[in-house]
Amino acid sequence: MLDIKFIRENVELVKKGAIDKHIKCDVDRLIEVDKKRRALQVELEALRTQVKENGQKVGLLRNPKSDWYKRAVAEGKSADEIKAEAEQVQAHLADIKPIVKKLEEEEGPILDEFDQLMLTVPQPAAAEAPLGKDDTENIELRKVGEIRKFDFEPKDHVTLGKELGIIDIERGVKLGGSRNYILRGDGALLHQAVLRLALDMMVERGFEPMAVPVLVKEEVMYGTGYFPGGRDQAYLCERDNLSLVGTAEVPLTAYHSDEILTEADLPIKFCATSTCFRREAGAAGKDTYGLYRIHLFDKVEQVIICKNDMEESIRFHHEILQNSEDVLQAIGLPYRVVNVCTGDLGMGQVQKFDIETWMPSRESFGETHSASRFYEFQARRLKLRYRDGSKKVRICHTLNNTVIASPRVLIPILELNQNADGSITVPEALRPYMNGRERIERKNP
Repeated sequence: MLDIKFIRENVELVKKGAIDKHIKCDVDRLIEVDKKRRALQVELEALRTQVKENGQKVGLLRNPKSDWYKRAVAEGKSADEIKAEAEQVQAHLADIKPIVKKLEEEEGPILDEFDQLMLTVPQPAAAEAPLGKDDTENIELRKVGEIRKFDFEPKDHVTLGKELGIIDIERGVKLGGSRNYILRGDGALLHQAVLRLALDMMVERGFEPMAVPVLVKEEVMYGTGYFPGGRDQAYLCERDNLSLVGTAEVPLTAYHSDEILTEADLPIKFCATSTCFRREAGAAGKDTYGLYRIHLFDKVEQVIICKNDMEESIRFHHEILQNSEDVLQAIGLPYRVVNVCTGDLGMGQVQKFDIETWMPSRESFGETHSASRFYEFQARRLKLRYRDGSKKVRICHTLNNTVIASPRVLIPILELNQNADGSITVPEALRPYMNGRERIERKNP
């Protein structure tokens, strides 16, 4: 969420930011409602002050032991005159209270509309984010690793998984509906190996591992910016007013919500492995084939909460990006890094880098990681604050990135490490997590 003061002072910038991101919001209506809100607040505050002061005055005028009463007597006022004054003040109070009640009734809908409009305003992208309409206009920054050239006809991950008995999509669909799957045997072990390698690398780099809820209150989804815009993509438990998360970013970022930290607490670096749930409404075409776009997956996520300092945020943004690149390099997967254009940014992201890993069956790079920088956007919604060296309370900055997500990353692992006989060579970095196994082969050909 943006600061309303910032919006008032930068109306055209905020409008342009929404246009660049292709996100609909009515900034003019927000400014109009904000004016009404502030005018009502001023009027109500003045009336409430009168009610408070006059209420105190009535009590003092009716108490012969009060300094106010004694002062009135000293000024020559009789008891009847003091009583009459108290009754006059009481009558004025009686006139004010209905006005206050009426204004409070008017204020309610205005505050509700103000809050709803504020939730629709995206954060303008950073100058470093390229202008563009969608992901086709993201800018490639670099490619890393060699793309394998096969001397035999390679198979896709679905065929490999089925022949090796490690992926069962048919029974996954039977149990959970479309875009579900089951990993069996070495497939399940490889899945866990990838996650464990990523988690161990993050812990070695000073990130605190967390085990977090994947079912959270809706206010947490609003606080991290996933609601209201992404509500259609979430699995909701309406009876309990809870939502399944699409990423551990949500509980990790919200962990210190509604708290005031000290500057010495920062930066906070969290990582967590969790199951993630996404409806993927609207997905179609090749994205729905195999393990690419599915309803649930496991992911190791990294989150940083830091000081309100843009330079520090940018530095941490590159740090979390490098963490993910190091994991891919350890596994030996070729990838590219892209600077995401404005039309492909979310509500709160000021800049995002995507990592796309080469997937032979798609004959292209496929997105496997997203590293995002938010500045105050999430923290302001979450009331995530800290007290700086001068004791001033400030809003934190937040960042997050995928460390690894599986089983999507199994697509390039299986396809790029396949052998002519249909077996899979296990990447060296993953072997310690698979009891030293070097190959995955069909047990019962």
